[in-house]
Amino acid sequence: MRLTIIRLLLIIVFFAGSGIAQKGLYDPYPGEAEKSRAADAGKMWTLDKVPVEQFQKLYGFTPDETWLTDVMNSALMFGSGCSGSFVSENGLIMTNHHCGRRELVGASRDGEDLLKTGFYAERMEEERKIEGLYIDQLLLIKDVTNEVINAFNSGSSDPEKLLKSKEKISDLEKTFGEETGLRCVVVKLYNGGKYSLYGYRRYSDIRLVMAPEFQIASTGWDWDNFTYPRYEFDFMFLRAYDESGNPAKTPSYFKWSLEGAVEGEPVFVIGRPGNTDRLLSVAELEYLRDVIYPPLLQLYNGLYEVYYKLFLQYPEKQSHYLNSVMGFGNSRKSIGGSLMALRDEAIMSRKKDFESKLRSAVGNDPELKAEYSHLWTDLASLLDEGREYMRFIYAYRMMGGLESEYYSFARKIMEYANEIKKPSAERKEKFQDHNVEAARQELLDTRFDSELADLLLESHLNYISKVGGADDPILKKISNGDFSPGLVERIKTGSAILSPDKLKVMLEGNPSDILISDDPFIYFLTESNKKLTEIQPRAKEISDSKEVLNQKLGQLVFNVFGESLSPDATSTLRISDGRVEGYEYNGTLAPAKTTLYGLYDRFWSFGSKDYPWGLPDRWKSIPPAVDLKTPVNFVSTADIVGGNSGSAIINMNREIVGLVFDGNLESLAGDYIYLPEVNRCVGVDSHGLITVLQHYYNVERLVRELKGKNTED
Repeated sequence: MRLTIIRLLLIIVFFAGSGIAQKGLYDPYPGEAEKSRAADAGKMWTLDKVPVEQFQKLYGFTPDETWLTDVMNSALMFGSGCSGSFVSENGLIMTNHHCGRRELVGASRDGEDLLKTGFYAERMEEERKIEGLYIDQLLLIKDVTNEVINAFNSGSSDPEKLLKSKEKISDLEKTFGEETGLRCVVVKLYNGGKYSLYGYRRYSDIRLVMAPEFQIASTGWDWDNFTYPRYEFDFMFLRAYDESGNPAKTPSYFKWSLEGAVEGEPVFVIGRPGNTDRLLSVAELEYLRDVIYPPLLQLYNGLYEVYYKLFLQYPEKQSHYLNSVMGFGNSRKSIGGSLMALRDEAIMSRKKDFESKLRSAVGNDPELKAEYSHLWTDLASLLDEGREYMRFIYAYRMMGGLESEYYSFARKIMEYANEIKKPSAERKEKFQDHNVEAARQELLDTRFDSELADLLLESHLNYISKVGGADDPILKKISNGDFSPGLVERIKTGSAILSPDKLKVMLEGNPSDILISDDPFIYFLTESNKKLTEIQPRAKEISDSKEVLNQKLGQLVFNVFGESLSPDATSTLRISDGRVEGYEYNGTLAPAKTTLYGLYDRFWSFGSKDYPWGLPDRWKSIPPAVDLKTPVNFVSTADIVGGNSGSAIINMNREIVGLVFDGNLESLAGDYIYLPEVNRCVGVDSHGLITVLQHYYNVERLVRELKGKNTED
C-alpha cells in the first residue's frame, strides 16, 4: 500500500501541468527550461500490458482479449531484424522490400537481377525459396520477474550478479522451451525492472511471392530516407511453408482494408521496434553524445563516401554497390539524427528535469534513499573513467566494414607466422610441413580489389586521425608524420607485404621476424592489439558495473511508475497507438497523406533522371484506370523506431490500412524521447498498394488472396 501511495504521488508531481511545449521556429524563448512529461517515455506497449483504459479514453475503443491475442498471433518478427505480418490464412506474409533486399540478391538466378526487375510468382509452385530466412510468431508471454531478480540479488559482486541472472534466464528458457515446444526467450523490460518470457513458433521455409523493382520501393534512395513527404511503395510479399512443404495454415491474420487510412482515425502499429534508451541517466546520455556517437558517425560517413563514389563511377555495377550505399547511408543518417537529438537543449532539459524529480523523490524517502541514492553518482563516475578507454577502443578496434583488404591480408600473414613458429604436428592442417609450400604460394598469389582497398584504407586513416587524433602514436608511425596528399600510396610503397618479392623473402625467413616487422599494416595490427589487450579488461569491468547500476535504476523506475510508462523497445513485439495526422515542418505543413501526383511530380521535377527519383519503365506510362489522387504514403503519431520496418498498421477492426517503412527525420530523437508533436511513423497506404498491384503489376493471384477470395491457380 505504501509503495502504491508513493507511486501515485510521484506521478502527480512529475507530470502535473506538463503540457505540450515545442521548441522551434516561432519560439521567442528557446533557452527556457523544458519540463518532463509522461509522453516522453512513448507508447510501445507489450501485448500483455496494453493500456486499454487509455485507449478507451483516447479513441472510444477497448480491445478485448480476443482482439489482442489475434493481433499478437498475426504479427511476425524477421530474423534479419524487421517486422512482418500474416495477411491470409495460407501463410502469406507482408513486409518491406528493404527488409528483403539482400535476400533478393541471393534469390536471383543466373542472368537475373531481382533487385532491378522485381519478381512475381504467377503460380504457387513458382514461389522461390529464400535460403537462411526465418520468421518468428509470438504465442506466449509469461512474467518471470521475481525469478530473475531474485537470482540477480543473490550475487555478491557485479560480475556475479550478472552471471546469476544469466544462468537463471538460461534455465527458464530451457525449461519452458521443453514444456511448450516453443523457442523461448527471456526479455528484459524497464532495464531490468521487469522480465518476461516470450515463446515463439519459428517458420524456416520462407518463399518469395512478389517484390517490386528497387527503384519504386526506394524512390529517392538514401536522400529521402527518414524524411516526409514520401512517395514510395516499399513492400514485399512472402509465404511461410510448414514442415511438410505446404503453405502454412494461419488462422490469425490481418484482413485488407480497400479504403486505406483515413485522416484523423486511430491506428495501431503491430511490430518489433528495435531498441530505445528512454530511461537512461543524463550522465549516460551525455556519454553517448560525447563519446559513442561521434566516432560512429565518422565511421559511417566515411564508408558511405567510399561506396557512393564507386556507385557513381560504375553504373553497370549499381546492384553490386546498392546495399552498401543504402545500408551505410541509413546508418549515418540514423546516428546523425540520434546525435542531433542529444545535442538539443530542449530534449536534454526534459531529461534533466525527469532525473532531478526522481532523485528528489528518492532523497525524501528513507527506504528509497538507502537503496538507490548512490546510482547517479556511481554511474557518472564510471562513465567518466570509461571516456578515455572508449577513445582507444574506437580508434584501434577495426570497426565493421572499415577493414581494407590490406589489413585482412596482413592478418593472414600474421596467422602464417604464428603457426610456422609451432612444431609441424601442432599447426593447423594447412600450415603443416607437407602443406606449407602451398600455403606460402596462396599468400603470394593473392590479388586485391585495389580501388576499393585504397578507398577503405584512406577512410580508415582519416577515421583514426579524427577519433584518436593526428598525434596518435600508432598513426604517426605508419604515416611517418606526413599527412599530406598521397598518404595511401606512400604507405603502400613502404609495405613489404604488398611487394611479391619482399613478401617471398619474409615467408621463407624467420617467422618471428614477420611478427615484429615494421610493415605498416602488420605494425598497426600488432600495436593496436597490444593496446586493446591492455585496456579491455578494465573496460569490461566498467561495462559490467554500468549494466548492474542501470538494472537498479530500471528497478527504481518500475517500482515508482509501474507500467504507467511504456517500457523501452527491446526488439520484441509491441503495439503502438496513434492517429493519422500531418505535422508542421520547415515552416510549413506536411500533409497526412501523399498521392501519385506527388510521386510523378518528384520524378519530373528532377528531370526524369534515373537517380535518385527515377521510375521503373512500367511506371512511366500511367494506366488509364489509375486516378492520380490515389494515396501513396501517410503519417501517423504511432511511436516507432528502427526494427518496426514491415509492421502492419491496422484500424480498430484489425484491418490493414498501411505498412510501416520509415519514420520522419524528427522521429530519430525517438531513441531517447517520444515527441508526439512532430514524431511520425511513415507507411504505405493499403488502398494505394492494392491499386498498384492491380493496375501496374497485374498480379491477380496475389490480389485475390489479399481480398480473401479463391487463390487457386
